Amino acid sequence: MDDRDARLGGFAPGAGLTADTPRVSRLPVPNLLRELLSQHLDPGYAAMAARRVRTGTERGRAADLGWRIVAALLLAAVFAAAIAATRSLEPGLAEAQKVLVRDVRGTEADNDTLTGQRDELAAEVDALSRRQLRTDATGRGLLDGLDGLALAAASTPVIGPGLSVTVSDPGAERDLTDAAKQRVPGSRQVILDRDLQLVVNSLWAAGAEAVSVGGVRIGPNATMRQAGGAILVDNHPVSSPYQVLAIGPPNRLRDDFEAGPGLLRLRLLEASYGASVDVGTADGLSLPAGSVRDIRVARALGP
Repeated sequence: MDDRDARLGGFAPGAGLTADTPRVSRLPVPNLLRELLSQHLDPGYAAMAARRVRTGTERGRAADLGWRIVAALLLAAVFAAAIAATRSLEPGLAEAQKVLVRDVRGTEADNDTLTGQRDELAAEVDALSRRQLRTDATGRGLLDGLDGLALAAASTPVIGPGLSVTVSDPGAERDLTDAAKQRVPGSRQVILDRDLQLVVNSLWAAGAEAVSVGGVRIGPNATMRQAGGAILVDNHPVSSPYQVLAIGPPNRLRDDFEAGPGLLRLRLLEASYGASVDVGTADGLSLPAGSVRDIRVARALGP
């Protein structure tokens, strides 16, 4: 068999043909097909086999084991260096965290102090304005209008009878993971921002004059949104149990709220996920003033 026959996979060009067979034109075999038929060994293995034949030596098992041991030692050294570097940084990270915690607490204390000073000055200005406006009928009418606007804007504290709605998650522990955004069976957090929003809207529809959630007054610009496992009410985090207070006629508030969609949603959560819901009337509810923001653009609605 010549080299040409080998390239064709071991078959002679005239295999199967007789003298009586008419001559036919044969299509040339492509190089790729010849390679597939003739080269059964990967070129790398063929080169290694040729090298062994040429040199007469090959690497033994002892050499392979030695290289593997060296590689394992190198990996162990790298991991040991990484662990040592991490442990050396731990004291510095812990100290940095302590410094940040102190700075945050100090800033919060300064903010509380400034907020108290602002409230005191605002109270003094309000008292002075009221003394000046009480002198005549026009001033008293203006005061009545200002009081109504202040109540609608939630800019003044309010005390009076009303309704108390307390909602608790099945688990008492706080869960700040992102997975708590979705209500799933067995999750510690069942009450979400949209549930409290529906409760607040139902209380407004029932005739509430003022509403607070977790001690935060709900005003025209207040927001309520989910942030991981926490609920931010006007950028203040609140956690379970969530207490919603509404000032207004207690009996009418309770009757209308029980017929609204807010309490229906809470009862469904209570039956499906084990949430705790408590609704009751109370006297002397105290709601703080809400944050007041500057209004730059306004548009009148209606005629």
